[in-house]
This record gives sequence, C-alpha cells and structure tokens, in this order.
Amino acid sequence: MQMKFGPGGNSESFKAAGYKSSLDMPGYLKEIGLSAYEYQCNKGVKISEKSAYALGENAKKFGISLSIHSQYYISLSSKEEEKRLKSVDYIMQCMRIARVMGADRIVVHSGSAGKITRQIALELAKDTIRKALIQADSEGYSDIHICPETMGKINQLGTLEEVIELCKLDERLIPTIDFGHLNARTMGGLKAPYAFEHILDEIENHLGYERLKIFHSHFSKIMYSAGGEVKHLTFDDIEYGPSFEPLAEIVVKKNLTPCFICESAGTQTEDALKMQNMIMKVIDNENFGD
Repeated sequence: MQMKFGPGGNSESFKAAGYKSSLDMPGYLKEIGLSAYEYQCNKGVKISEKSAYALGENAKKFGISLSIHSQYYISLSSKEEEKRLKSVDYIMQCMRIARVMGADRIVVHSGSAGKITRQIALELAKDTIRKALIQADSEGYSDIHICPETMGKINQLGTLEEVIELCKLDERLIPTIDFGHLNARTMGGLKAPYAFEHILDEIENHLGYERLKIFHSHFSKIMYSAGGEVKHLTFDDIEYGPSFEPLAEIVVKKNLTPCFICESAGTQTEDALKMQNMIMKVIDNENFGD
C-alpha cells in the first residue's frame, strides 16, 4: 500500500473547470496526480445506488481510493438511547452505500460531551460503536472500516486519547486523525515536530504499528477560539496552522502509508497536491542522502 492524497468533497477549482457531478471526480483527480477522494454524506446518504456504483467504477478505472464521511448529526454519545440507535442506522446507511461504491472506510464523528462527563460520554460512544459493529457483521460489512475522528471543539468527544479508546474496541476500527482539529482544541499545540510524533507514537503504543501504518487523516488549517474549532481555512493562512511539513518528515521516517484527505475551505484539491509534494520532497531528500 502507498500513501494516498485527495480532497474531502469537491473543490472550487473542480466546479470552475465546468464539472457538475462527483462522478467526474476520479478522472479529474487522476489527471492532476491525486489518488484518494472522500465522498461527503455529512448531510445524509443522498446518492442513489446507480450513481454510487458509477462513482465506484470510475474510481477503479482511475485508481482512486474512496472513503465516505458520515452524517454530521450522528450522536454516538447521546444520553437518549433512541438517538444512539438512530446513529447506528445512519452508520449502516453509509456502510450499504460504501459497499455499492467500493469505499472501505467511513469517517464518524465521535459525539458530544457537553452535558455529561467525558467518561460517561465515552462509554456511551463505545456502546454505540459495538452495536454498529454487530449490525455490520450481521449484514456482511465486516470488511468496511469505521474510523472515529478526533474533533476540534473542546466540548466534543474526540481527543486523541478518546479516539484511541474507541478504536481499542475492535481491530477493524481505524483512527481518523484530524491534525487541524487537534491543533484547534489545544490552542495551536501542533507546532514542533515532537508534537506530531507524540500523536503517532500514542497510536502505535496503544493500537499497534499495523493500524498506525494505515491510519486515516484529515488535514487543514483551522481557525480556533477559546472553545476550539471555528472554521476551516486554506494553506495560504499563516496565523493558525498547523503546518504539514513536520508531519511529512515523521510519516516518512516511520515508513507509514496513511490516507491523507485535505479539508481546506474550497482549495482542498490544490492543498492535497501541496501535501503530496511535501512528502515527495522528504522522500527525495532521504534518497539523496543515501
């Protein structure tokens, strides 16, 4: 497996080029040199099975790896059992369309901890994921990975430690490490290389090298305030960060092959290319040093 790079959703440049359908995205990404695409189901699974199949066929044709971002309104840690059960149903909706599409990863928001203790929220989220895994197994989707995501707002469940705890439930669970989110909830804590390396070391120490090697990632620069994440920015921002360069060096050093999905605001395709180029520069420098 090789590292994958691509956008989350459709960039402004994709639309400006005259494309109107996500079905064209695999060919577009192949042409500009990217290899991954995260289809957005954050407002619900609205794509038809016919279109999902066509997208998957195009992805195969052009060598594009597909993942799905699940619904924003999933609530793994809700105090209301009905909402948690509904969240299992939402995850299963994504599972079913992922099978048609050929996607093998579903990114899931971790939940909220606003009105209950973080420990109670975590236990509720664990129970919801267990139920989702049981349902997925019963329907034959055990090969599709659920990927809990680190979150950007402080009152949300989704610290690095909490996502690792969720992923301990089953080896099929792969963490989605959103470095912009982690930077936002630590008020700009991701600057020095050791801060990035600490994140990767924690994953390896608790989940093992094999899951670290193939972790899922979101990356963008994000504005933050006292409550954490405010909004996504582009790589042109010089105030908030984080920068991708320190992470690129560590990923290459550790011989990792993650999937990097860029979530920049409108420039996710261009910024994904920048990330890929940074990685290639590190690899070239290492080979030159040899």
